[in-house]
Amino acid sequence: MRFVTGLLAAVLLLAGVGASHAVVRIGEDRGGRIGTYVDKYQGLRNSGETVIIDGLCASACTIVLGAVDHDKICVTSHATLGFHAAWDFGANGRAVTNPEATQMLYSMYPSPVKRWIAQRGGLTPHMIFLHGKQLMGMYRPCYLDAQASSPKVSTSH
Repeated sequence: MRFVTGLLAAVLLLAGVGASHAVVRIGEDRGGRIGTYVDKYQGLRNSGETVIIDGLCASACTIVLGAVDHDKICVTSHATLGFHAAWDFGANGRAVTNPEATQMLYSMYPSPVKRWIAQRGGLTPHMIFLHGKQLMGMYRPCYLDAQASSPKVSTSH
């Protein structure tokens, strides 16, 4: 038992998440209003909590990449980021791309993410997904198995 406890502590340290650090886990967050996420992530940045992306983080959820310090974000093998252009409801109730909001969203992303988006044609109405080795090359991995006892906290409502 002592070996298992020591091993768990070592894995947590290697993952950059000590037992005393608060952790926020993002999973299955499809996004929402940009302003809501900017406010939410400002508080998260100020808290110094580590963010684990473990599942889908799409649309406005991806603002976390620019709002929280890079070294406070880790990704699991299940992490998937989904990007698209910002939009508003038009007069007829259909989605209409908002170029100003799209540019603001794009400007929040770190340079490697911007390059990845640009290589795929930029932010358009069509969702593009960043995951796997490409995402792991941009963010440090976190080892979810070692944190299985921590409660899952979603930033979506």
